[in-house]
Amino acid sequence: MLVAQRILLRPITMGLLLQSLFLLLLFLLSSCLHPAAAFTKGCYPSEEEGLKTFRCSNAQLTEVPRDIPNDTNKLYLDSNQIPFLPRDAFRDLPLLLELDLSHNAIARVESGAFRGLAEHLHSLDLSSNRLVSVSKDAFSNLKAKVNLSNNPWLCDCRLQELIRAVELVADSSGGIVCDSSAQEEHVGKAFLQVIADTDLCNVYKKTTDIAMLVTMFGWFAMVISYLVYYVRQNQEDARRHLEYLKSLPSKQRRSEESSTISTVV
Repeated sequence: MLVAQRILLRPITMGLLLQSLFLLLLFLLSSCLHPAAAFTKGCYPSEEEGLKTFRCSNAQLTEVPRDIPNDTNKLYLDSNQIPFLPRDAFRDLPLLLELDLSHNAIARVESGAFRGLAEHLHSLDLSSNRLVSVSKDAFSNLKAKVNLSNNPWLCDCRLQELIRAVELVADSSGGIVCDSSAQEEHVGKAFLQVIADTDLCNVYKKTTDIAMLVTMFGWFAMVISYLVYYVRQNQEDARRHLEYLKSLPSKQRRSEESSTISTVV
């Protein structure tokens, strides 16, 4: 009886073992084909309104992560401590539509930082950072609407060129305020209000022209002063020599005078 039971259980045991091995094989195969992604701490992917989103908000980042999925449509890097944006920081994100970099510590944007995003990007948020001065070349060919509000801007020709090169997010222009300026009366004013009354690039050109004129006048005055000094010095030397000749005997004096006259001439 016992032997018969063992004979009956053996196929069942073998079946369970084969089934377990099959499930284990499926699991291993699935792991190889779809490995679990290990993203930067505090970052995670999701899908919002049918768009692939990658969120790294409040992740204590000090640089742009390098493991962002290249099919990302919306990227949130807000509320971190990122200090600057290097060249080609987002070059592997050809499908990016929205980029939020607000509330960071960004003080510098290198030329080419947004290279590769010109075709699809339509929203770029750089508000509430530490931007003082940025070249318009950093946003070259970018068609996105840009938010530059709440930064400690230096209001000068460079900012004027930047503002005219980008398209600002609606209602964000009032937040672009002069934190510093060569003209004290501009500090604390909205930048668009300032350039509505003053062309800062034209002021800069006039200042440069005046500086060049002052420099040229200084050099001219130095040359004139040297010529006057040179002439007076020669006159003094000639006078002394003539006095010396007068003290000589007549024959020697004549020969010396003729040589002096020829030298002066």
